[in-house]
Amino acid sequence: MDSPTSTPVPLVAHLIELRNRLLKAVLVILVLFVGLYTFANDLYLIVSEPLRLLLPSGSSLIATEVASPFLAPLKLTFAIAILVSVPYTLFQAWSFIAPALYKNEKKIAIPLLISSIFLFYAGVLFAYFVVLPLIFGFFTTVGPGEVTVMTDINNYLNFVLKLFFAFGVTFEIPVATYLLIKAGVTTVTSLSKKRPYIFLGCFVIGMLITPPDIFSQTLLAIPMFLLFELGLIAGRTVKVEVDESFEKDA
Repeated sequence: MDSPTSTPVPLVAHLIELRNRLLKAVLVILVLFVGLYTFANDLYLIVSEPLRLLLPSGSSLIATEVASPFLAPLKLTFAIAILVSVPYTLFQAWSFIAPALYKNEKKIAIPLLISSIFLFYAGVLFAYFVVLPLIFGFFTTVGPGEVTVMTDINNYLNFVLKLFFAFGVTFEIPVATYLLIKAGVTTVTSLSKKRPYIFLGCFVIGMLITPPDIFSQTLLAIPMFLLFELGLIAGRTVKVEVDESFEKDA
């Protein structure tokens, strides 16, 4: 079996390399932030579009704090810079840990890294194009007719960023499930038997990280459970690999 480099590396050298890679990641985020700041207001309009399109006639987004018109787009731009830099940040993390991995581990890690990036962005896009229109379509129609919807731009941004992060992380479930099975922490059979509890747990998690209504909770819980099932499907390949290696040894 191929092994990582056998030459010992001092701890200080590892810490210096880790610092340098963190600085590179931060520098890329800052460069992206500066480049995107010119379009800060346009970016906010894009992010707020799911709500603005559904607001009743005469309603609009408002700023209840003096600095909100400046700080809300600024905060959004920084968040987008972080989101855009995710592939580069993960590449730096990969470059740091790769020398310690065996070749067969690298063959598994690279597809998982690419899958993680793809799934995270898929979760964010799912939240923007599917979840937000459904949630706002529900919220803007259930209130009393005499109440005019006037959402604060800063509160709206906090709500949206929370959902983006929640769905981005949620879509990593297949990768997390596969890694747990691959590491031997659990098995496909064991997880399959716990489906009812996992299904209930998805709704509990959805309740904790989404607005306090069954509608948005369900929009997160159902994809979570389906992604868990996808992780189980991927985990079955681990069982096949183990069986094949056992047969060869026999």
